[in-house]
Amino acid sequence: MKHPDRTGSRTAAVALRYWLALWLAAWVAAPAAQAAKKKPAPPPPDRLRARIEAILSQPDAWRAHWGIKVVSLDRGQAVYSYNEHKFFVPASNTKLFTTALALSTLGPQFRFRTTVEATAPPGKYGRVAGELWLVGRGDPNLSARPLPYRPGVEREGWPLQALDALADQVAARGVRYVDGDLVADDTYFVYERYGEGWAQDDLVWWYGAPVSALSISDNILFLDVLPAERPGERALVRLEPFQDYYRIENRVVTVEAKQQAPRAGSGAEAAKESPARSIAVRREPGSRTLEVWGRIPLDDSGAHEQVAIEDPAEFAGLYLREALLRRGVVIYGKVRARHAYPSEFEDLRKAAAVAGPPRTVLAAYQSVPLGDDLKVINKVSQNLHAEILLRTVARERRGIGSVAAGLEEMREFLDRAGIFQGEYVFYDGSGLSRKNLVTPAAIVALLQYMDGEAVREVWRDLLPVGGVDGTIGERFKETAAAGGRILAKTGTLGHINALSGYLTTVKGERLAFSILLNSHNLPSRQATSLVDQICLALVEGR
Repeated sequence: MKHPDRTGSRTAAVALRYWLALWLAAWVAAPAAQAAKKKPAPPPPDRLRARIEAILSQPDAWRAHWGIKVVSLDRGQAVYSYNEHKFFVPASNTKLFTTALALSTLGPQFRFRTTVEATAPPGKYGRVAGELWLVGRGDPNLSARPLPYRPGVEREGWPLQALDALADQVAARGVRYVDGDLVADDTYFVYERYGEGWAQDDLVWWYGAPVSALSISDNILFLDVLPAERPGERALVRLEPFQDYYRIENRVVTVEAKQQAPRAGSGAEAAKESPARSIAVRREPGSRTLEVWGRIPLDDSGAHEQVAIEDPAEFAGLYLREALLRRGVVIYGKVRARHAYPSEFEDLRKAAAVAGPPRTVLAAYQSVPLGDDLKVINKVSQNLHAEILLRTVARERRGIGSVAAGLEEMREFLDRAGIFQGEYVFYDGSGLSRKNLVTPAAIVALLQYMDGEAVREVWRDLLPVGGVDGTIGERFKETAAAGGRILAKTGTLGHINALSGYLTTVKGERLAFSILLNSHNLPSRQATSLVDQICLALVEGR
């Protein structure tokens, strides 16, 4: 029997399977190929991006940690971003958040009130039976600062004029004797003088002055070091406006006058220069001893520093006693400060303020509207005032003037602004803390939110103006960014620079931007120059 030939049928079956496999492969691959065709190719780098990246690639700049976010307020679209969701130490860009919080919650017309009180009005012969209370409620401008803000004018007049005004009122009420103590009361805030993450060496100087609800003259003293009449003699060291507050250890020596080298071409040898001025100041935390040492040339104009006051409330009480004595008011007791220590509270995030016994107000001093101080904070980057605001918001809204309560208010405010909690970490209100962290995206989101609020014009008016005033008053002059095109807040700490705010391009487009520069080892001028170059690129749009 002849078997049928199966070779042909096997060949046909193989061919069928082959074509079927090809068809299936093509059917599966078609959607992927179609998707690949639809996937947009990466956009080619435009001139703006190329220019910014060239700036970031400059020598030593590339070593640093950069974060940039730029958004068009007119189009609602991102213009440029680089590490926009990475964390950076914001330095004083923190003040943008604090002033926005205060403006939005307290309002620009909020006022502070400082009083002198007693348990009863003065009796016969002007006698006050019991204690006299100087009560602070956070006024940051009991000082000689002229308000409204004037560019370049930090102080004008006597720094302790507010206390003198209170002393005048007390004397005018007929007070002549006080049987008890003069109590300087700053319990409106919890006694948290310094922020978490502040450096110890900050605490000596004006920018690290302790926070108090009874703050006087920005809680600083003016230290002047002047040469003596002859070389080898101790220099003159003085403190104003209260010389006796610190015990001064003066080891500054006057040296020969600075010698000038002869003019070029005179044929004479170059004169040997005497040592330049070198002054050092040191004070241990908690100490009332100020050590000053070094050298100062005979023809030097003098060194002028601003040193922090150890206990502002006590300082205010000591001065008020002297001011009252000059007006014929005698206090038989001592001066003491009354603080509200953290251990006195069960929860530093919320507490009901406990009303003390009723007292008679003998004198009162009301502050200027809050809006004036908000402008000072951002224009000159005033740390103490920002910290006072954080605590004031807490006290007014939660009944306790603590940092923790202030930061809770900040969190709730940023929630309302739509800013994700994972984009920021704050430990203070000024930005002096090295533990603060924020992303460029969070800063720009805040700027966008405030630009849409009813207080928009007030808010924008708080910011320094490039080439005009504040901390960027000397920047952007004679460039395309001059003439008020840039409104922005600076931020500066060691190895850290920041600039965030608003700018208007040469074509009239409004942008919100944040430029954060961390972990650099550049000279300050070079670091700010790089930041300014980026701003100029944004203004010019290329």
